[in-house]
Amino acid sequence: MTLIKTKFNRRSFLKVSSAAGGGMLLGFNWLASAKPVANALDAVPNEWFDVNAFIKIGENGLVTIMSPNPEIGQNVKTAMPMIVAEELDVDWNNVVVEQAPLDTEKFTRQLAGGSQSIRQGWQSLRMAGAAARRILMEAAAQEWKVPLSELSTSKGMIKHAKSGKSISYGDVATQASSIEVPEEIELKDPKDFKLIGKATKNVDAKKIVSGQPLFGLDYKKEGMLIAMITHPPAFGMKIKSMDASKAKAMPGIKDVFTVQTAPPEQTWSDINAFPELVAVVGDSTWQVMKAKKALNISWEAATPAESTEEYRAALDKAVETAPEEASRKDGDPETAFANAEKVIEKSFEAPFLPHNTMEPMNFFAHVTADKAELVGPIQTPENMRKSVSSLLGMPEEKITVDMTRMGGGFGRRLYGNFGLEAAAISKKAKAPIKLIYTREDDMTQGTYRPAYKMKYRAALDKNNELIGFHVRGAGIHGGPVFANRFPAGTVSNYLAENVEVSSNISTGAWRAPRSNFVAGAEQSFMDEVAEAAGKDPIAFRLELFDKAIKNPIGEDNDYDPERYAGVLKLVKEKSGWGEDMPGVYRGVSAYYCHNSYVAQVVDMIMSDGKPKVKKVWCAVDCGIVVNPEGARNQVEGGIVDGIGHAMYGAITFKNGVAQQQNFNKYRLIRNSEAPTEVETFFVDNGIDPTGLGEPSLPPIIAALANALYKATGQRMYSQPYIEEGDKVVG
Repeated sequence: MTLIKTKFNRRSFLKVSSAAGGGMLLGFNWLASAKPVANALDAVPNEWFDVNAFIKIGENGLVTIMSPNPEIGQNVKTAMPMIVAEELDVDWNNVVVEQAPLDTEKFTRQLAGGSQSIRQGWQSLRMAGAAARRILMEAAAQEWKVPLSELSTSKGMIKHAKSGKSISYGDVATQASSIEVPEEIELKDPKDFKLIGKATKNVDAKKIVSGQPLFGLDYKKEGMLIAMITHPPAFGMKIKSMDASKAKAMPGIKDVFTVQTAPPEQTWSDINAFPELVAVVGDSTWQVMKAKKALNISWEAATPAESTEEYRAALDKAVETAPEEASRKDGDPETAFANAEKVIEKSFEAPFLPHNTMEPMNFFAHVTADKAELVGPIQTPENMRKSVSSLLGMPEEKITVDMTRMGGGFGRRLYGNFGLEAAAISKKAKAPIKLIYTREDDMTQGTYRPAYKMKYRAALDKNNELIGFHVRGAGIHGGPVFANRFPAGTVSNYLAENVEVSSNISTGAWRAPRSNFVAGAEQSFMDEVAEAAGKDPIAFRLELFDKAIKNPIGEDNDYDPERYAGVLKLVKEKSGWGEDMPGVYRGVSAYYCHNSYVAQVVDMIMSDGKPKVKKVWCAVDCGIVVNPEGARNQVEGGIVDGIGHAMYGAITFKNGVAQQQNFNKYRLIRNSEAPTEVETFFVDNGIDPTGLGEPSLPPIIAALANALYKATGQRMYSQPYIEEGDKVVG
């Protein structure tokens, strides 16, 4: 049992009102502003805390739990309510989960990104459930005139063992509305969890498989028109002139016009290379698509066009040019390299990548003179509301943003330009519209994973000990190097440098930003250094972690070396690393990102003369696992995603034009190329949960590369590996 002091009275903690027909509504908010909300009790809190759950208890005992964060397939719509339900001590079978609307008065952090939903919500969601349980018990204690200490709860029932009485939450919900939350709230000891840690089915599973409306593309409203856009065909171009007469004359077409979609006041998520667009509005998707093709538009250059060869040359030059200031420097790297017995030097590169969510970008908007209603799939609804407010010149309180389930995000839906486009089109069309991107719109408008290049050097002494390490990374719109991550802290002489390369190609977060490249490069290089030192790759890494545990270099190391070493030891044990396995070629990798640790072993075989991933062994330390079923799904998805993009993924450019505009030219992993089996092991350490949506992707890239080397004798330095390995890999 954990006691948490609330430090303030109930009225600053709970927004309580009677639900329609009785029952109780509990809104929890530790960061809400002091201004009153509908039916709320209005007292200013003494201190601000972060609680963001919403519970509705009916008289029949049915409990509705609002899931505050956007759902992009990471299963938070199931996991976050599970945390509330655990502390509330309610039967999960009696819980109804609903997606919360955007309301930062009640739900503070409504954002899907950085694998932070569970980590950021853990304590606040537990507090929400525990506080509700406490006041329900107090209501029962008052009714029965018995001490609170004599009561217990189970599955939504309150029990008094001495008298044998029991009562449901629903029967005391209304009375509980007048009870103050005490200064201390009891949280469960993790060993007493009944729901957390239990494999639980996705709350939307039945709707998903039966095709019920959940996603943005499913959304419909009476009187709604369909809108599509046309943007410049190349980065660096803009509209010169347009003849839309033929398109406007086509059946079902209501209007064709240009719109400007750059808000005067921008947030970090307002990344958009094409703020001026042509919009086509009509009755149906098919009619609008045909009208798009009938447009006669002339384009002109606004900035110099770029080709793949040019940005690669710029990255090559950048990694050979030392920046004015290092990101981190320990010891005397220059002397260490000068005195080294061996120096290993290798460079790694990766191309731009699109997100290619299965559901292309879309958003509904209905803008009138006095309000704006937006509905759709977005990872950053609060930012979208701010930007739409700026774009329309309309107060935020007049704008609503409701979230649908997303058919993938991977970082793309952090950037809500498509929502702003929908709002701008609706305003000009004077009608409710749903904007729909084609796949070509989606793949050519950005926002891409940046292209990167990294150069590594390692210095070994005569005893094959690592005495120096130097990494310099260059990337479009920002260098990729994490200066304080491994092997920082393990090497006495260490130098990390970042170089930025400019481009007019728009870039942004892509699942596990920067880590999705760094892990593959770093962990491939560590294997090569281990080979040069004549050491087993796992033993080599564990030696370094042992140094960081016993005598760490520097004070700013991001990671815990014991937990890092722990996942390596676990995957070594579970995979039987070191055992003789004829015909199986093994690669290993370990990486830390999003506050979690993942180590993986890839078992590869040769099938018909081509390498095939047979099995992936995966050890994960992400603290307490809320829902093992959802957790394994995330791990497996990250592994397949990482293998696919490392092997096949690339967007290339010719004079600013994306050369891959649909799946006929952009290669995705196929079912037959996915691992036959993935076995995942979670470290049971009782630590509060950390990130899980992204951490399994980065290390698989290196584990794959290291296995490919064992299978083919060829090192992988450039993604996609199918090009690097040519016919050996392909």
